[in-house]
Amino acid sequence: MDLLVTYDVNTLTKEGRNRLRKVAKVCVGFGQRVQYSVFEITVNAVQRERLMEKLMATIDKTEDSLRIYHLYGGREKVVESYGRDSYVDFGGTLLV
Repeated sequence: MDLLVTYDVNTLTKEGRNRLRKVAKVCVGFGQRVQYSVFEITVNAVQRERLMEKLMATIDKTEDSLRIYHLYGGREKVVESYGRDSYVDFGGTLLV
């Protein structure tokens, strides 16, 4: 399944800045950063559960915001991108 993960972590405190880095690190482990706090992630059901467990253990539910959007039909059918796009389709053919 394709997911769009977005987050807004309160960085007014040192703890918040640490959470921000940890949330990004969790997301990098599962997908690609496409904007500063936005990741496109392709996972199966088990990986999604692991992702959610890690994210929920990292954020402060009273200070931070986390949104998960399900991209039904796949990224290529629902995402329009304009300007600089750093997404790499690792499932397709890579030319070096």
